[in-house]
Amino acid sequence: MASKRVRVFLLSVTALVSLSAPAFTYDLSFQTPGAESGLKSALEGASLLVQNKDAKGKDGQDVLAAARADYNRIVSTLFAQGYYSGVVSIKLDGREAANIPPLDAPASVTQVTVSVTPGPIFHFSRAAIGPLAKGTDLPEGYAPGQVAQSGVIIDAASTATTKWRDEGHAKAQVAAQDIVADHRANTLSSEIRIAPGPVVTFGKLETSGNKRLRTKRLREIAGFPTGEVYNPKKLDEVQARLQRTGIFSSVAVTEAKVLNPDDSLDVSLAVVEQKKRKIGVGAELNSTDGLGLSGYWMHRNLFGGGERFRIDTGVSGIGGATGGIDYSIGARIDRPATFNPDTNAYVTTELSHKNEDDYDEDAFDIGFGLTRIFSDKLTGDISINYGWSKVTDSSGETIFRQVYLPTKLTWDDRDNKMDPTRGYYVQAGVTPFFGLDQNTGTGAQLTGDLRAYKSFGESKRFVLAGRLQLGSVVGADLAETPRDYLFYSGGGGTVRGQPYQSLGVTVLDGGTLTTGGTEFVGIQSEARFGITKNIGAVAFYDYGYVSGGGESGSQAGAGLGVRYKTGIGPIRLDVGFPVSGGTGSGAQIYIGIGQAF
Repeated sequence: MASKRVRVFLLSVTALVSLSAPAFTYDLSFQTPGAESGLKSALEGASLLVQNKDAKGKDGQDVLAAARADYNRIVSTLFAQGYYSGVVSIKLDGREAANIPPLDAPASVTQVTVSVTPGPIFHFSRAAIGPLAKGTDLPEGYAPGQVAQSGVIIDAASTATTKWRDEGHAKAQVAAQDIVADHRANTLSSEIRIAPGPVVTFGKLETSGNKRLRTKRLREIAGFPTGEVYNPKKLDEVQARLQRTGIFSSVAVTEAKVLNPDDSLDVSLAVVEQKKRKIGVGAELNSTDGLGLSGYWMHRNLFGGGERFRIDTGVSGIGGATGGIDYSIGARIDRPATFNPDTNAYVTTELSHKNEDDYDEDAFDIGFGLTRIFSDKLTGDISINYGWSKVTDSSGETIFRQVYLPTKLTWDDRDNKMDPTRGYYVQAGVTPFFGLDQNTGTGAQLTGDLRAYKSFGESKRFVLAGRLQLGSVVGADLAETPRDYLFYSGGGGTVRGQPYQSLGVTVLDGGTLTTGGTEFVGIQSEARFGITKNIGAVAFYDYGYVSGGGESGSQAGAGLGVRYKTGIGPIRLDVGFPVSGGTGSGAQIYIGIGQAF
């Protein structure tokens, strides 16, 4: 019993000594005789001793641990670059770190010397792998005569097994490998044998973690392809369907390690549900339009079947120099996996009031629609709606009643929706509308929105961005077209530097009433420059053209902006000035979250 107390006492003393040991840094010499600058940079980047050189609070035990780890890290880096005869020496105050027992670490270290002699570079004398699935595209570097980088060998094996998995062989794996280095000839012989295994079908889906969402609905939303030939992309689709519902904070799909006797593969699905309710707010400031505020309340699983219910409210034009205050309130309920796993159904309704320069409008809309997700990039949407609006302008009061069918297709392959640096966005829409009274015409609105992004340099700090907007109303006279289908130019979404909706046409009521046009072309262009990791600058030029009823006009604006990156997207500040057109003067200021387009 006494000896036990002594041991406890000694351990306590040791802990106190460790806690009170003074912090120190060490001098580091990193030598790579015969190495190219690129290889030396890679070796230094892999070294923990280099990374921790100026770190405070390190003792001798920490330095020894980093040194012993560096042997493997440095050798692995040499192999990755094609060097297999390298010699690595790491000395701590003159002692080789590999010869220092872990329990006999020095109390402190003042001098660290790392010496790496890479030796000659090796090339493949043989680069064999098989059997391969049809269409397998191996890395170009995996061939006789090429530099024998270890990463290329790993990539070749991964490519071969992945292709077999894509062809339905879920348990394809490397069965054997024979890799031999000839240090006399400075060559490497590599032979990899692949075991494809049988063609596999999907078996059962085992679910867990759902508490409020019914299991039946979880399975319907997941759309697990039981009985179909295995394809890893189908598992990605299962995960994506569940994630886009917004119900879950975590979705994990795990394949069983062993196949069933019939070569089917069971899969486990584990989910973690988010909180049922969510509240959000937003704000946007424009020097002409004033302050806009928005908010929403959302229930993620209203009836236990994944239904998302959301109420949105908004007020804009607060303190604006034109028009008055606009406000709206709307509700929408979405039901995922309606008819099939990739089709969502929704019901939406909205009450709104607009107080514009040339008219006031009270409106009500209600509709039912379907959204189809064809792929991770292509989405379609169609709905049938009833709309009622009362427009009051200098000509009096006009009631519009209509049934309309908004339809759109969206292709989006941008790398980041809030701050894109590459890719394209294309949206095409057609909205047939059918008038239900003598004031409302029958026709269709056609729209197009095309955006492109191109970045330059590895850091992607310089980005060119462009946007083209097109719009047309066909089949209905200007006076009989509901105001929401007409086109204006000016403001943050069209031409910055010009007041909001400042360009339209004045052909109604004898040419004294300004309204939107039936044709629209908008061009926005930006050059985005990254100044630091979080701060960027933007130069922009925008152009807009509106026509209708035999009248047309155009305007342009340009300016500069600043971006500050945050976790939810860049904070945007743009200052624009009119360039052409007689619709505005002076600076226009725009503040928001996310890029302008």
